[in-house]
Amino acid sequence: MQSVDRAITVLEILAQHREAGVTEIAAELGVHKSTAFRLVGALERRGLVEQPGLRGKYQLGFGIIRLAGTMAAGLDLTQQSRRVCEDLASDLGETVNIAIPSGDMVVNIDQVRGSSAVVSQNWIGRQNPLHSTSSGKVLLAHMRPSDQRRVLRGRLEELTPQTVTDPEELRAEFEDIVERGFATATEELEVGLNAVAAPIRGLTGEVIAAISASGPSYRMEEDKLDAIGETVAKAGMEISTRMGHMETAE
Repeated sequence: MQSVDRAITVLEILAQHREAGVTEIAAELGVHKSTAFRLVGALERRGLVEQPGLRGKYQLGFGIIRLAGTMAAGLDLTQQSRRVCEDLASDLGETVNIAIPSGDMVVNIDQVRGSSAVVSQNWIGRQNPLHSTSSGKVLLAHMRPSDQRRVLRGRLEELTPQTVTDPEELRAEFEDIVERGFATATEELEVGLNAVAAPIRGLTGEVIAAISASGPSYRMEEDKLDAIGETVAKAGMEISTRMGHMETAE
């Protein structure tokens, strides 16, 4: 069992650092270099790690893709996110949604109501303009530049007096969203409704969806949104991990 645990740790080390030598691996495992060499050799024979050059550095091999592909085919976003959404809704007491892009719109595909939600409003299946919701702004902020420009060149409907419709103002907001890891919407979709959303990443790191928490503005006040955003961002990262995404060291 110890060898299995160490072998898995080797894979995690390579996933985090992208590449590492036997000496580095041995140091992180806390074992002799010869032990690390045997572990890496066994993984290399199975195609799970490879040594692409002559520098003595190892990286994950294509055998990982074969194994991950089998698992990824069975991954379902709503299934993988459900428990996280339930925990977040319980923690915040507000409604939590999972949303994905649908053309130039954002559509909610799952919802969990928190204990403080008074009105039983069902957001599942509802489509909204990308620029007017916290989830939509998260998706826009992480879109390819060409797709982002196309959306911003289109008609940006003013749904409430608070809806941001100026492309330059939105672009500046997108930079903040990417930097801080979450987006906010203060009465931009509906008067009296505030929301916070964070990205959900897929296996290769692309943003595939957003998780949001929304509630009345008298309860989700503006000065509370940053703290809520941190909590929602952690939930987004947890779902991302369940979807196969792994953060890498810089």
